[in-house]
Amino acid sequence: MRKSKIVAVVFSSALAFFHAAALQADATPRARGLGISFMGNTGDLNAITDVAGVEVGQVTLVRGDGPLHVGSGPVRTGVTVLFPLGRKAMTGVAAGHFTFNGDGEMTGSRFVDEFGELHGPIALTNTLSVGLVAAAIIEWNRLNVPSEDELYARGLPVVAETWDGFLNDIYGQHVRQEDVFKAIASATSGAVREGNVGGGTGMRTFEFSGGTGTASRRITTEFGNFVLGVLVQSNFGVRSELLIAGVPVGAEITDLQPYSGGKPEPEGHSIVVIIATDAPLIPGQLERLARRATLALGRVGSNGHSGSGDIFLAFSTANRMNAYWGKEVNHLSMLPDMDALFEATVQATEEAIINALVAGRTSTGAGGNTVYGLPHARVQDILRRYGRLRPAAQ
Repeated sequence: MRKSKIVAVVFSSALAFFHAAALQADATPRARGLGISFMGNTGDLNAITDVAGVEVGQVTLVRGDGPLHVGSGPVRTGVTVLFPLGRKAMTGVAAGHFTFNGDGEMTGSRFVDEFGELHGPIALTNTLSVGLVAAAIIEWNRLNVPSEDELYARGLPVVAETWDGFLNDIYGQHVRQEDVFKAIASATSGAVREGNVGGGTGMRTFEFSGGTGTASRRITTEFGNFVLGVLVQSNFGVRSELLIAGVPVGAEITDLQPYSGGKPEPEGHSIVVIIATDAPLIPGQLERLARRATLALGRVGSNGHSGSGDIFLAFSTANRMNAYWGKEVNHLSMLPDMDALFEATVQATEEAIINALVAGRTSTGAGGNTVYGLPHARVQDILRRYGRLRPAAQ
């Protein structure tokens, strides 16, 4: 919570140039593309959307420069919306929640704890926009959910946050209902954009830029083959702690620290982790799965800071939960052994965090405050010296 674009031939050529530039700008690198090593086998997209049914939509809000004027900007924020079963689904999923450190918020998590189920979308945004985003989701549900029982089950939407007040006019509360509706309308099962996008627009990771990241793993067990995916909104970590592929990269890059152009730098180190799987797990097992994200934080160097909101939620698309309480029985199935899923959770969460870092770009916001992007070439040189750089692959 507290303290992370005179002649027809000339015109045509110019148009082609700008189009190519735009495509290049959208070609965000990923950690494996730099040659960073990770364990495990990824899904086709290496994203949470490798879990069939999961859809993700994002809206990024970047407006204005110069001094901070509350209510006027600069704006560096957004919202990310995730549907476990897609926008059109009218059932919930089994879910479990875990809080490693509680200086943060995830609305609706008490309902998840009590009933072991999740209905409707999950949203990620900045700390002071939680209420507005929750209200917008309630209104979208009212307009789009025909079942009264399902609508009632969505009365406590899950909205989680991290603090973007270093770059963003956070007290201006610039996320609006129409932004949430746009994020929902854009939700897709395809590739997920990373870095300074969606709810992660104004976030920082280990005092570099970058908030949104994702990764996935394929899992082979004697009971079948499954997929597990992770999405993070990362805004945590002190530079000196940063480990990449086990290498103390943060201790090697002591410059490029966040620059305060006048607005005090807040302290705090929060992260939200959403874990999806098509493996059949019941709510208690999903809580256990969510806990394992903590180990991934340790792999990238975090010690778990006092002023940090480290909140994790896991759900299973294999166990559908109908909302007809008192009318129908929910039949759930469960795996008898979870070790392969535990391993996949730690691996995918670690990679999602590093993907957020790699995708982050230098960003200047409120009052000239600046957060720098991770210097890719320097990171590769460091990993090479430690013998931890592998041949680059996408």
